[in-house]
Amino acid sequence: MALSACGGSDSPVAPPTPTNDVVQIAQADPQFSILVEAVVAADLAGALKGAGPFTVFAPTNAAFAAALTELGITKEALLADKALLSKILTYHVVPAKVLKAQVLLGKPVNTLQGESITLDGAANLTITDQRGRKANVTSTDILASNGVVHVIDKVILPTTKNIVQVAQGNPDFSILVEAVVAANLVGALTGPGPLTVFAPTNAAFAAALTSLGITKAQLLADKALLTKVLTYHVVPGLIREAQVPLDKPITTLQGETFTVDATLSITDQRARKAKIVATNVAATNGVVHAIDAVILPKP
Repeated sequence: MALSACGGSDSPVAPPTPTNDVVQIAQADPQFSILVEAVVAADLAGALKGAGPFTVFAPTNAAFAAALTELGITKEALLADKALLSKILTYHVVPAKVLKAQVLLGKPVNTLQGESITLDGAANLTITDQRGRKANVTSTDILASNGVVHVIDKVILPTTKNIVQVAQGNPDFSILVEAVVAANLVGALTGPGPLTVFAPTNAAFAAALTSLGITKAQLLADKALLTKVLTYHVVPGLIREAQVPLDKPITTLQGETFTVDATLSITDQRARKAKIVATNVAATNGVVHAIDAVILPKP
């Protein structure tokens, strides 16, 4: 039987080509009114109307309201701070078209701002930002003429602190900070890097002092020993959790190596063990992983 003129073919009908760019899509949706204000204030509308392609993770108005409370600033103050605003907004843009089905789960994705985000969750995508915060992707694959838009329920944030400032901001690293200052390593750890720091907690230092049979004051006064121990906790280069080479020697800034196994347990040069208890705390010049024991090079 012949096919009728009105159809009957089994060939799929191609979806219409989008005519609105990513900015126009945001402008047409009232839940993105603050995002649109921000893009205009940061002078990014022209760039985001370009050929792209772009993937935009678009925070809703509710997401922006929560972010303003978290950051302790008003909307007016944020919109007036063009440098901060540009840094935040470009962190929400990936310079490629990435549909939901194309997301590489658990792999760092570089943004237009330069730092990365990580997406996880096959059914319900989540984003982990450089501060370890999470945002839910609530709607996906809104196609634009120059890319795609995914809706998120939280403003994601890049880093603003270097490794030393990250440690200073965590009371559980107060002894580590004292040690870094005493060893005159602040300058090295605030440099451009990138560096990966395996940071012992205060409890880890307390246990190490008992094991070594010395007081904290004695350790801080022994600059040579202190420098040797601290630089053994630093690895040149950026190594996030997913990139840690398992069961292979990792060369430290001190020169000696340690290994990490599949359980994220470190074995040092004295066959002692330390567990990585928190990972991927991002800094402007690297990343920090917390560990529950001080690791030691050869005596």
